[in-house]
Order: sequence, then structure tokens, then C-alpha cells
Amino acid sequence: MHLAFPLVTAALLFATGVYGVLARRNAILVLMSVELMLNAVNLNLVAFDVHLRDRLHGGQVLTLFTIVIAAAEVGLGLAIVLLVFRNRRMIDVDRLRSLAEPADTGKAVAGDDRDRTDREAVE
Repeated sequence: MHLAFPLVTAALLFATGVYGVLARRNAILVLMSVELMLNAVNLNLVAFDVHLRDRLHGGQVLTLFTIVIAAAEVGLGLAIVLLVFRNRRMIDVDRLRSLAEPADTGKAVAGDDRDRTDREAVE
């Protein structure tokens, strides 16, 4: 098999991933696009490993490391997305410019209501 076929496929996958990162607003779709780019890199590593007939299979070993790093990235990324969704009720990347707490609009904090209810129950 020629080396051009997997390289063109990997280039198309990587370009699709870059488009997904730049054009999408949903954080989960951005994470999926990053995974697509990592898989394109994995395809290149394995293709060059087979083409060069590496006796130690360095490309395949690096692909395994990349898969492990990608799994850790997905776990942390989804945890961050879930925490942001719990606090903000949205995961729109364009509207999340800072991770600071939203400005206080004069409403009572949820903890204040709970404390007042506990004090009333004790009295």
C-alpha cells in the first residue's frame, strides 16, 4: 500500500478536527474535534511506522501513549464541562470568556436560604 493513502486520510481528519475546534460553540463538540485531530496524528504515526519497517515499532508505541493521553484529556475535559454546566447552565464556549463567578444580581445566595431555614427550624 502506498504511503499517500493514509496520509491524505489523516490530513482530511485533521482538517475536519481543526474546523470543528474553530467553528463549534458547544464544548463537547470541541472535545470531540480535538480527539479527531489526535486520531489523525495516530494514523500518521502508524503509517510511518509501517512504511519505515521500524523493528522496535516506535510509531505504534507512541500511538499507545497518545491514546492514553487522549483518554485522560477526555476525562478531565468532560469533568470541567459538567462543572461549568452545573454553575452556568450552558456550555457555549463563546459565552464562557472567563471562569469567574457571574456578577451578583442582588438575589440571595442558595446557602443563605438554607441557613435561614435551618435557623427557623431550630427556633
